[in-house]
Amino acid sequence: MAVSNQRFLKPHLVAQLATMELRAATVVEGVMSGLHRSPFRGLSVEFAEYRRYQPGDDLRKIDWKAYARSDRYYIKECEDETNLDAHIILDASASMGFGSHGMTKWQYGAILASSLAYVLQRQNDAVGLTVLDEKIRIEMPARNTRGHLMRAIGELERTEPARRTRLAPLLHEVAARIKRRGMVLVVSDLIDDCDDVIAALRHLQFGGNDVLVFQTMDPLELRLECAGPHRFIDPETNGMVAALAEDVKSSYLDSIGRFLDRYGEEMGRTNICYTLLDTAEPLDKAILAFLGHNARRK
Repeated sequence: MAVSNQRFLKPHLVAQLATMELRAATVVEGVMSGLHRSPFRGLSVEFAEYRRYQPGDDLRKIDWKAYARSDRYYIKECEDETNLDAHIILDASASMGFGSHGMTKWQYGAILASSLAYVLQRQNDAVGLTVLDEKIRIEMPARNTRGHLMRAIGELERTEPARRTRLAPLLHEVAARIKRRGMVLVVSDLIDDCDDVIAALRHLQFGGNDVLVFQTMDPLELRLECAGPHRFIDPETNGMVAALAEDVKSSYLDSIGRFLDRYGEEMGRTNICYTLLDTAEPLDKAILAFLGHNARRK
């Protein structure tokens, strides 16, 4: 795949991702041969269950060892492997435009989304893209062609974060539109009411979707490593507070720690795959470490 003209699909990342896989932890519905467990039974390498033989069944599926033990005919059924619909949801609200070291959270998230979309399309999964802020700005259905992938990445190239967020209500809206269970990947700083966002993420799980959340944060937001007088500005409301960093650091770190811990605890409780990303960390390491972890998921 030619990627030299893509800002968010990096050639060196494509080379490293060429042998990686992104598997769903849940059972998915699909129509093409792929990597994921299907609810439909067939001939495959993964055993599902036994059932009693019925006239008309394929004799090749009879388990003769079970017959030798029980003197009864049993059919051995396995789970088909299939492709999935993957829906990538990327937050383009104004807070994602913040960056203290040359790369904004939006740029980091867009590269992450593009890279994961590449992995999914390469393994024959259908990829859809939703970009939202205070409304849904981009909505592309899940398809599994390279042309569709490149059009989606092109949309990201033309998008910049600029507006306030309505993350939780829009996640509910997206969840209501998903008709077939598969995988949902959310890339956002999750700066919204925690309870509302968690409820929306659980809505995305409804119907058996495998939900993966990448919380993208700037190192300055995580550690407040600065000193002296500063103006702290809310990028979405333009509210401003002037203060000495030393005076507010302790209370700020306590607040951000509770904010992040709440997300981590709640997502662990609801079986949502949660990854906190620091945009100061090299993105290739973050993606490869996540995909390596994902490959070990049951």
